[in-house]
Amino acid sequence: MKTILLSEDTLMTAPCAATIGFFDGVHLGHRHLLKDLCQAASQRGLSAVAVTFARHPRQVVQTDWHPQLLTTLDEKAALLAETGIDLLVVLPFDEAMAALTAREFMRQVLYRQLGVRLLLTGYDNHFGHRTPQTAAEGFDDYVVYGREIGMEVRAGTPLTSHLSPLTPHPSPLTSPSFTVSSSVVRRLLQEGRAEEAARCLGRPYMLAGMVAHGQQIGRQMGYPTANLQPDDPQKLIPREGVYAVQVETEGVDGRFSGVTNIGSRPTFQGAETTIETHLIDFHGDVYGRRLKLYFLRWLRQEQQFASPALLARQIEEDIRQATL
Repeated sequence: MKTILLSEDTLMTAPCAATIGFFDGVHLGHRHLLKDLCQAASQRGLSAVAVTFARHPRQVVQTDWHPQLLTTLDEKAALLAETGIDLLVVLPFDEAMAALTAREFMRQVLYRQLGVRLLLTGYDNHFGHRTPQTAAEGFDDYVVYGREIGMEVRAGTPLTSHLSPLTPHPSPLTSPSFTVSSSVVRRLLQEGRAEEAARCLGRPYMLAGMVAHGQQIGRQMGYPTANLQPDDPQKLIPREGVYAVQVETEGVDGRFSGVTNIGSRPTFQGAETTIETHLIDFHGDVYGRRLKLYFLRWLRQEQQFASPALLARQIEEDIRQATL
């Protein structure tokens, strides 16, 4: 897969089939749409193109909004490369692009610059500047605009999932079925439901960053931990609590089992939220290295213990649970 950043000089001469979206998380719903795109492109002898944005469009039109991303742009590109598409086009979404109506965007960017002849839209995809006259625009309007300029517009189908509750507390997400979406994945992670989020993503949720020096409390207790500083402050941090994880360590082959605590360490009167991971059966030095945490499942809530000894006993049980 090739990746290009759209510029004023971009002009693709070969016609293509494309879909457009932010694709945060590149979850199974996205993969379902992109599989349909690749099939439709192949049937027509066209290349398959995914069009996305360098930053979330809402950040441009609502400058005080801060996203909670499931993937960075680099992570997203790597995941999209697995789907079989031929090209990823990254749009430098700015105020000028935000001002384009759907008709203008389809004509100027998709048709003229990118050569899109087949546009496959997500089931809930909307684009273009909204005005009082265009506020109700949707798929049927895109079909009309496409017909005007020589572009076929088709609607993709949503991917529904059936998930049984894995936590003792009911959630609206565990209705008989729901559409897999980025917002659903965020909600699951915010509830600590890492297993269900992984089912929607098709893989465990991943958080990457550098290991920084902490207060050495875990080491003093016999359970050294790596204090992760996430690469991107906009990435979503799952709900506070203790998780079973897998860990990739920069410069070391393979993955290691681990236990991650997200919280403020109340036993030691901590004030700031930290992401502390104990790597099971790993004895190397990880300070200054980059780690990737893959969240497998929720183990328990963070809690305050009466003594470090009681906490150490619980950590031992956490490790046992994480390796089951």
